[in-house]
Amino acid sequence: MSEIRHESRARTVAWQLAGGHEIGRHRHDDHQLVYVSSGVLVVQTAAGSWVAACHRAVWLPAGTWHQHRFYGASRFHTVGFPTQRPPLPDDAPTVVAVSPLLRELLIACADVDLAPPEVRRIRAVMRDQLARSPQQPITLPTPRDPRLVDACALATDHLDESLPLGGIAAQVGAGERTLSRLFRRELGMTYPQWRTNLRLHSAAILLSGGESVTAVAQLCGWKTTSSFIEAFRRAMGQTPGAYKGRR
Repeated sequence: MSEIRHESRARTVAWQLAGGHEIGRHRHDDHQLVYVSSGVLVVQTAAGSWVAACHRAVWLPAGTWHQHRFYGASRFHTVGFPTQRPPLPDDAPTVVAVSPLLRELLIACADVDLAPPEVRRIRAVMRDQLARSPQQPITLPTPRDPRLVDACALATDHLDESLPLGGIAAQVGAGERTLSRLFRRELGMTYPQWRTNLRLHSAAILLSGGESVTAVAQLCGWKTTSSFIEAFRRAMGQTPGAYKGRR
């Protein structure tokens, strides 16, 4: 695994990045909020991976190593926060919902032409918005038990198939009850919940790459396109078609 780069200050800045661009493992002494106003961002940390797009931002507490990969042409925004008075809990990364107002604040905050007093006012409103933004993680925590690692890899490799937990357990040499307990203990969710997050995570990436809604539904294991559209809308706050249109 690559060395973790240390950057003491988390900058407040915006970049235009091409699909496939990667930012290697690094950490900051400041807290950081990362956001893409276009494209799809996957953030990887020691705890797991998170997917975010124009309706989601990822909060990274100070000291958390993280790396980024972008899918589709992406406009990337980062906002640094000092460790004093963090606007969100500083115990773990999370994904927060981005309202239309918060989106404009995140974009405006990185404007280099703004005077410092205006930036301070924008940040004050941003803090208020973050404090009331619901946390809406589509997260894939990192498994540690070798049996769970193998189970997650098997489900990922056969995303388009219906794989019951019992069938996976038989292939990785673990009892179904044992595997179910490992999902709850290590990943904090049941196998069906984890698999739904995996499918949504993959669907967002495929949509950003230009795949059709029908093709994504099939590739990610939904029985019908309509059931995929409804599941995606509930989780992401918009339909796959709208999501794809704003990639």
